[in-house]
Amino acid sequence: MTPEIVQVLIVVGGALLLLISERIRVDVIALMVLGTLAMIGLVTPTEALSGFSSPAVITVWAVFIMSGALARSGIANRIGRQVLRVAGNGEARLIAAIMLSAGLMSAFLNNVGVAALMLPVVMDISRRTGRAPSRLLIPLAYGSLLGGLTTLIGTPPNILVNEVLSDAGLQTFNIFDFSPVGFILLIAGVLFMSLIGRHLLPDRNIHKALAQTPQELLEDVYDVEQRLFLLCLPVDSPLSGKSLVESRVGAALGLQVIAILRETESVLSPTAGTILQDGDRLLVEGRFETVLVFQHKNFLDISDDTLDVGQLFSAETSLCEVTLSSDTNLIGRTLFESGFRKRFGMNVLAIKHDGFAQRTNLQGKLLFAGDALLLQGTLERLEEIRNAPEWSSFRYMDVDEVNEHYELFERIRIMSVPEGSSLSGKTLAESRLADAFGICVLGIRHENRTDLTPDVDHIIQDGDQLLVEVWPEDLKVLQGLQGLEVTREGLPDLKTLQSEQVGLYEVVLSPHTTLDGKTLRELHFREKYSLSVLAVWRGGRPYRSQLRDMQLRFGDALLLYGLRDSFKVLGTEPDFLVLTEEAQQAPRIEKAPLALLILFAFVASVFLGILPIALAAVIGATVMVLTGVLSMEEAYRYIDWKSVFLIAGMLPLGIALQQTGAAELIAQGLLNAAGKLGPFGIMGGLFLLTAVTSQIMPNAAVTVLMAPIAISASMELGISPLPFAMIVAISASSSFLSPVAHPANSLIMGPGGYRVTDFIKVGIPLTIVILLITLLILPFFWPF
Repeated sequence: MTPEIVQVLIVVGGALLLLISERIRVDVIALMVLGTLAMIGLVTPTEALSGFSSPAVITVWAVFIMSGALARSGIANRIGRQVLRVAGNGEARLIAAIMLSAGLMSAFLNNVGVAALMLPVVMDISRRTGRAPSRLLIPLAYGSLLGGLTTLIGTPPNILVNEVLSDAGLQTFNIFDFSPVGFILLIAGVLFMSLIGRHLLPDRNIHKALAQTPQELLEDVYDVEQRLFLLCLPVDSPLSGKSLVESRVGAALGLQVIAILRETESVLSPTAGTILQDGDRLLVEGRFETVLVFQHKNFLDISDDTLDVGQLFSAETSLCEVTLSSDTNLIGRTLFESGFRKRFGMNVLAIKHDGFAQRTNLQGKLLFAGDALLLQGTLERLEEIRNAPEWSSFRYMDVDEVNEHYELFERIRIMSVPEGSSLSGKTLAESRLADAFGICVLGIRHENRTDLTPDVDHIIQDGDQLLVEVWPEDLKVLQGLQGLEVTREGLPDLKTLQSEQVGLYEVVLSPHTTLDGKTLRELHFREKYSLSVLAVWRGGRPYRSQLRDMQLRFGDALLLYGLRDSFKVLGTEPDFLVLTEEAQQAPRIEKAPLALLILFAFVASVFLGILPIALAAVIGATVMVLTGVLSMEEAYRYIDWKSVFLIAGMLPLGIALQQTGAAELIAQGLLNAAGKLGPFGIMGGLFLLTAVTSQIMPNAAVTVLMAPIAISASMELGISPLPFAMIVAISASSSFLSPVAHPANSLIMGPGGYRVTDFIKVGIPLTIVILLITLLILPFFWPF
């Protein structure tokens, strides 16, 4: 074993560990691999960057664009609806129709794109036929995966094995060379799921409600009813006359206001600007006990006396004014989103925008270039941040200047933490005083020690005196919240929450979303769309409280409530997929014949050998844009850039495996272990190793690693490399065992209410079926 082989195996092992750990994005890992290989000399700089000009990478992104164009033209939806219309209501026929529709479209469209297109259609069929979505959505995902095996462009692993064959100077596959084996596997998968696999699918009662009414969706699926209760505004409540957002019911108590019940006329799905009135009964969703603890345990004792701004100064602390620079990453974000206090160790007392000083609700204010921030902190910390690139100017301010420019008088108060307060034992961050109540804690006095600018991790204790900045109106809001009457009696019939204008829908993040990892608060979701998120379905269970700060994940299903017109607006957003056809963005039907003509020309030019597949795909994608089937902005959105960078970054690893002899060494080890079983045993071992690895790693990365090994093994045996290359492609796409094995599986996880074990129960026997049939038929079409 040469030093070069040792080095490349170390790189492979490190990449595998990073990919499995999921601590770093897969595309970043691929770029790390690329850089490492070049730095240690295993590949030349040209070879390290060759992935970005590779025909395989170009084909992948161009096919993504053409797939998006076919989706925007409405062709895929039309095909899916027509096939499903003739399927009837029988479960076996429905599953067969769903898988065949998805499979046929996946021959030319991106797998997860097909699943996303078909998802609303299948959900509507689920409601119409009274069948649980859990009976239909795994077949949808599996059908799209199997359909990708039917053509060269059906899935990236097919394209990648072809690239590895080309780089090795061997015979390559044509566009339909995968079709005989692929279609047999698709039919086998359909028959298995229709006859046997469907009996392994979950049929939980909680999902059957999706086929019934929105009321049952509330009651049985997300179990929202157990979190519903009423908040009643007494006469002369401090909240009367304030808007819903000003009342802080959502921010302070973590509640969703579903409706405002009034004797005259109730307000369903109230907006943030809806004005509250005496006697209003707010139907809210959230934790009942949270409100009771807030109201019945001492919270804070508030002093009526105000303090002088001079209390904020000491020998160790001072105030300064900074002006935000135009290139800081704080621009366009709020103080909360940027984690300003934790990042800089400063209290923000006021924000001056266009010459106007804002002193309330600062945590939710968007920051702009040129804004002036009044900061309080220790002198040591102020000096540390004095020359920070985030601001264009910095100056200390004295008491008179602060009073003149920011008018903080009557805003500085002392609040005491009484014994048994619900705040005791919480850190300042956990107390959410600033975010929830607009109370900025400037200092904490405990016994004889005063800590100005306490850290966000400072633990509040009984008897603490808090030096705070608070707007008098925010104190009234706090008093109003404590005075609300809480009851579960007199809850309205949930049927009354539906009308022609207001309804309930499920929504998932689309495959092209840029919102994965963001919170609803960061998105300003309710303010932007006027829709309430009542629950999030994740990992087989609903979450119904503290949703504002829950990071969204691809595969989550969100239960939304609001105006039906708002859902139509949401349906036009590329980040979301509304699970009903009526809210979908209208396709460009008039472009459908043109899109089909361009696709036919692309396929014909490749099949007849007129153009290389990469060039034909680029030309096809370009013509789709030029003819208006989709816009250039939409084209960029449909490209899965993570996959593009992953493939481009990992291809040099394949080169290194071949050039150093590591692929040959691993192949020899495989032959020594399974050589007695002959070519069939070796192919079976390759299939199992690749398929299992693809459950925990991106299948493109697995293909780049395994294809050189498979080709080297075939060379050692002195037989054709084509069946070995094809079995790697087939097994890499057999992502049936895990919801994270493929984005198509992740997409249907939430709407189907699946658990990880559901994929294992169905996926293991299906994988065995695909393995056995592949070993049986592959040598017939591609002899050794």
